Amino acid sequence: MKPTLGTEKVLDETVQGTTLTLSENSKNTRKLYIESYGCAMNFSDSEIVASILEKEGFNTTQELAEADLVLVNTCSIREKAELTVRKRLEKFNAVKKINPKMKVGVLGCMAERLKDKFLDEEKIVDMVVGPDAYKDLPHLIQEIDEGRNAVNVILSKDETYGDVAPVRLNTNGVNAFVSITRGCDNMCTFCVVPFTRGRERSRNPQSIIEEINDLWDKGFREITLLGQNVDSYLWYGGGLKKDFEKASEIQKATSVNFSKLLELCALAQPKMRIRFSTSNPQDMTLDVIETMAQYENICNYIHLPVQSGSNRILKAMNRLHTREEYFELIDNIRKLIPDCSISQDMISGFPTETEEDHQDTLSLMEYVKYDYGFMFAYSERPGTMAARKLDDDVPEDVKKRRLAEVIALQRKHGHYRTQQHVGKTQEILIEGTSKKSDAHWMGRNSQNTVAVFPKEHYKKGDFVMVKINDCTSATLIGEAVAYSKNN
Repeated sequence: MKPTLGTEKVLDETVQGTTLTLSENSKNTRKLYIESYGCAMNFSDSEIVASILEKEGFNTTQELAEADLVLVNTCSIREKAELTVRKRLEKFNAVKKINPKMKVGVLGCMAERLKDKFLDEEKIVDMVVGPDAYKDLPHLIQEIDEGRNAVNVILSKDETYGDVAPVRLNTNGVNAFVSITRGCDNMCTFCVVPFTRGRERSRNPQSIIEEINDLWDKGFREITLLGQNVDSYLWYGGGLKKDFEKASEIQKATSVNFSKLLELCALAQPKMRIRFSTSNPQDMTLDVIETMAQYENICNYIHLPVQSGSNRILKAMNRLHTREEYFELIDNIRKLIPDCSISQDMISGFPTETEEDHQDTLSLMEYVKYDYGFMFAYSERPGTMAARKLDDDVPEDVKKRRLAEVIALQRKHGHYRTQQHVGKTQEILIEGTSKKSDAHWMGRNSQNTVAVFPKEHYKKGDFVMVKINDCTSATLIGEAVAYSKNN
């Protein structure tokens, strides 16, 4: 399964460790090398960091050896992600011996989790910066320039970076991420995010709309609204989601929830495709599905992580929904948006998971028949509630077997869903040249399924009607018949 990137808890393996490059500012004299790991949110944050540092005299470089400052934006979701970063730091250390003026900083979730341990353990690191402290970078860089180590891992209650215009990096010029919330209040026992990204707060809707309008003017044609849990977006003039009950009557009356924000985005640019990620089943309300059904430019695709099909395991995970409530949500989506595609996150081998629990997961998958999936064996993350309270008691070989069964079933369902598109003519947004053939374009339909077709006279960023003639397990194959009305 090769799913597309687009969720906080999903790591797109093809982009891990990508370096960022910007057009040069001729006045800038210092070189910044920045690598990103983890989720879409981290890649979006790296754009914010690059924007802040451009004003501090840094141009980006892809040549590690010439960098004055090396930053690695890190992830703590799974152990493998952290091990990868530690290996990279060893590599930077080797380069630092040749280029002693080079400074190295760790950003993001791993920085937040390990804090100043990083300075002790990884002697190479000069600077440790948590996800809410990027505006403090100019001050932190001054500290390390003067020979002192620098740490800022203070989590904020109000930082949303709504006033920093991210510099779009390594982009195809067609799709862009727009961050709408930061942090998370859902204390899922397996997840480290609330501890590394803090409490949930939402960004001013006005700044979101301004960013979308600006992206449209720059030629972007699709945006993904991004957050740990977009459905719980709530703007009432600033402040934490949990403090909404203390808001004034006027604040409550003029507040903007996720459904309203979706509508504002759809109306602001009626030809811009709009996606969002990640959704949480307990927070996804009927009005969001109704808004999706009402506006054609909101894509018919929902990433709806379930994690397990067993009520007992869902409770142990502190997922605030049951199997039955999840089915009701799926039924509502199918009723209001019959051709909506749905994708999942699934964890196999969570502590105490029995064979019966595993069968519950497989039967839930049979009910939903997901289009895509992001599936993992459970790996214990230090600092999480599960690590503190539960023994990681499912043997490794059992985890692997159950995961293999989940993946095999997803592959079957994914192929079934892909086949449903064959014979239809669908709007495809061209994102670039196909990886396998220079003579073909690659793009996606509203349901997020990849399609390839001969280039002919069309160009990147065009909306094209494509007749789907065939498919592989995950890719549609067709031919363009005309421009779409959105072109």
